[in-house]
Amino acid sequence: MNQAIVNKTSEYFKKKGVVLPTISELCDPHSINGDIVNKLKNIDKNTIDPLNLFRVHWFNNRDHSSFSQVPEHIVLPSEFTGVEAKIIVNIGRLFPLITAHKVLAAYGCLLPRILNGTFDYENHKAVWPSTGNYCRGGVAISRILGLKSVAILPEGMSKERFAWLEKWVEDKNDIIKTTGTESNVKEIYDACNELKKDKKNDIINQFDEYYNYAIHRSVTGPSFEKSFLKVKGDSNLTPRFYVSASGSSGTLAAGDYLKEHLNTKIAVVEATECPTLLNNGYGEHNIQGIGDKHVPLIHNVMNTDFVVGISDQATNNLNLMFNTEIGKKFLISKKGFDNNFVNRLPEFGFSTIANILASIKLAQYMKLGANDAIITVATDGADLYLSELQKTKDDFKGIYDETACSEIYGQYLKGISTDNTLELNQRERERIFNLGYYTWVEQQGIDINEFEKRRDQNFWNKHYNYMLSLDNQIKEFNNI
Repeated sequence: MNQAIVNKTSEYFKKKGVVLPTISELCDPHSINGDIVNKLKNIDKNTIDPLNLFRVHWFNNRDHSSFSQVPEHIVLPSEFTGVEAKIIVNIGRLFPLITAHKVLAAYGCLLPRILNGTFDYENHKAVWPSTGNYCRGGVAISRILGLKSVAILPEGMSKERFAWLEKWVEDKNDIIKTTGTESNVKEIYDACNELKKDKKNDIINQFDEYYNYAIHRSVTGPSFEKSFLKVKGDSNLTPRFYVSASGSSGTLAAGDYLKEHLNTKIAVVEATECPTLLNNGYGEHNIQGIGDKHVPLIHNVMNTDFVVGISDQATNNLNLMFNTEIGKKFLISKKGFDNNFVNRLPEFGFSTIANILASIKLAQYMKLGANDAIITVATDGADLYLSELQKTKDDFKGIYDETACSEIYGQYLKGISTDNTLELNQRERERIFNLGYYTWVEQQGIDINEFEKRRDQNFWNKHYNYMLSLDNQIKEFNNI
């Protein structure tokens, strides 16, 4: 710990009106000081205001006027999913600043650096490599704290992400566009390695930041436990699975908490166009935000139970149906779904649709019944993919009308099968774990012993317990 930098940063934050929320406050925002809660009522959720740090959790209500008792969620109707199991989708678009949950990951990754004095606001720049939302979360947290930052993301990501970044960065040169799209993660790492040559750049890479793992296991996991218990009530509902797209594997860490506390199994979702975990495959796809062509360093592979592949053709086409008047009218008038439910479908972004489809596949594969539940997550909403929606329209073969909606519904929703579903035994876990060697040891220079430590669950527990231990340090920092 560099106490001099800690003291300096604490004074700097005080002048800016910054108070850091504790981990326990993010797990239970009803424990936040009443004065802060009252002040928040008059602050827009998307403004550069330090108090918005106290909205970086899963409990914001729909109009951000207060906090919900449990995270906002939706239980998908069985008529929609075609399975009896209850699929519980936790809503991430209610996070402040970026309408996506990655702002929590950014806070969790920066927090220990501030508390330990390894990040000096006068001399360092926070570099946020990402395939979309994480770099926006990093820029947002940095601006609130008065820190310099850089966003790195592939040039092929949605226009909405770049439009947001251009409004938030202080200098447009702080947006670095790397070659390719969702699948081109190595190109992001190459850019990071170049920036790393300047010691003033602190590379906060979500794919290898154990703080990303730890903040989601510490905050997202217990939050999802509360929404499940709300749905369960006094019933015999049993939580069977937690389902999350691979991405950086941060959100996947909530599964480690849920497995420990609710005995759920963990399923990771990837695109069948790039089936890295399924069969060492590669390729390009458009399920933005789920990453691929490598195994993130912070993926606790040895605790993962299933891999489920979903095609971007399914997510593209269902996104089209969920977010157009023609599609909504079809679902309401021809399929008889409730207006209120159909109007909530735009809360599901690409990766969310993939999570839902994977949940349906697992329910079919495991023959789950009405007393079984699957917990999953809507990390962002369709508003971040409006330009992608237009691309799907432009690429659509034939006339997009009611008949086309019927075909989309039949093929990609009612036609779901259990293909590309892999139950992981010890040998399969070892295979996937070993795949990470080529990225992290050979390419990125991680020490082989540090790489191997990740096989042991005690390794992951230590990172989790460290994040939980920060509350006293946060309180001390706020009171310096």
